[in-house]
Amino acid sequence: MSVNEQPTAPYLDAVMAYAFRGAARYHVPGHKGGPGADPALRKAIGVDALAADIPQDIHGVDLGPAPTAYQRAERLAAEAFGAKRSFFLTNGATQGNHTLCLALAPLGARIVAQRNSHASIVDGLVLSGGIPSFVAPEYDEELGITHCVTPAALKAALDNAPDAKAAFIVSPTYYGMAADIAGLAEVAHAKGIPLIADQSWGPHFGFNDRLPPTALSQGADVMLTSTHKIAGSLTQSAMLHVSDSGRVDDGAVARALRLLRTTSPSSLLMASLDSARRQLALHGEQLLHETLEAIDVAREKLQTIEGIGLVDASMIGRKGVAGYDPLRIVLDVRGTGRTGYEIADELRRSYDVHVELPMRATVVLVVGLGESVANLRRVAGDVEEVVKRLWEPGATAPIVPPAASLGYEVAVPPREAFLGEAEQVVVDDAPGRISCESIASYPPGVPALLPGERISADTIDYLRKLADSGARLHGASDPAFRTINVLRSNDQPAR
Repeated sequence: MSVNEQPTAPYLDAVMAYAFRGAARYHVPGHKGGPGADPALRKAIGVDALAADIPQDIHGVDLGPAPTAYQRAERLAAEAFGAKRSFFLTNGATQGNHTLCLALAPLGARIVAQRNSHASIVDGLVLSGGIPSFVAPEYDEELGITHCVTPAALKAALDNAPDAKAAFIVSPTYYGMAADIAGLAEVAHAKGIPLIADQSWGPHFGFNDRLPPTALSQGADVMLTSTHKIAGSLTQSAMLHVSDSGRVDDGAVARALRLLRTTSPSSLLMASLDSARRQLALHGEQLLHETLEAIDVAREKLQTIEGIGLVDASMIGRKGVAGYDPLRIVLDVRGTGRTGYEIADELRRSYDVHVELPMRATVVLVVGLGESVANLRRVAGDVEEVVKRLWEPGATAPIVPPAASLGYEVAVPPREAFLGEAEQVVVDDAPGRISCESIASYPPGVPALLPGERISADTIDYLRKLADSGARLHGASDPAFRTINVLRSNDQPAR
């Protein structure tokens, strides 16, 4: 395929052609391109969006002589991201992780995964029956956040799991920190296994020299990109890219994806992926250049605010960090005497500014393509006013660090724990039992417990302290952490 085809968006164009040529629609969906939709919905999303909401199996779109418009769109995505084959996803990168677990970690197969991987990794193992071993990312005790996995840590984890079939890592992190992908790939490949990079937060990587390179270009064998997060496609749309290394069978990935893909995929989501790819390929460098210039203006202002620090490229070379994404503005608010939760709440109440992630010591703002200098200058001013209003002497109380003695014994596969018979017990009775829950604490964001792991007394003490301090326990059936679901064992009487 010639690079000159990047200015086209074949799937988007085919959908638009069908939507507006006056075709007689005697197929689903029932709104028939708009007339059958509720008037409020027509007003909310527009008649053009409804007209373009078409099913699959339309001639000229995804049926007809090969390559169809849909096939051409995915091929153009592969070309743009340097992949052998790319897949459009309409259930986010979550769908990609589920697919990869089915393809690479079938029943009884082991993988090594970054401890704070997205929850969809463990969910994927529940579907596939695979078994995880974990590698811990570097932890920043001062900020209470996790950074990247180092090659040395991955090597140690793989040495302890010689039967592992793949390694799954995350780069960039929620905070914009990119790992040493080349080093991680070298470690994985030396063990004869593929490296899977969850690059969900970096769909724009590789399209401007001020950004980190893509994971594929550094040796990863598979790369996930949540295109909707920053690169301009609609929410819930993402892409999965397989390299030409031969370590991952793209045919096996395609077969697994068919199990998870609806037979009624959204044409709007897929068209948005096609158009986002085109915009990145044609104008990504300039759009990112303009956005980065605007961010520089905001950063210059933020650096003058007493009590505010920036978590940025100064991290490179520490905690496994090899690169930084400047489209993530991460505020260190410890010097304000207030928590990130308080700063974020006041930004919302006073200025209608909504941030991506507040925590005790930090606030994360995600910037998208095309952000203006005026908007970013204004939000920096909003932060300044909020800090002036809320500032208190002293520093924010330190975050409860994760207990060094927390053990992560995978007693049974996640699938067995998740699908097995569960019972609810008070947490004081939980040590020694096997968890049916996935509980990740914020701070620090590292899962403290996953389905199939044996619960220790230290884990219970740690999670209780976090709950009592006001931290959110994601995934806990009881947010106050008074009870927990555990696997009923044969020697446990039914109640």
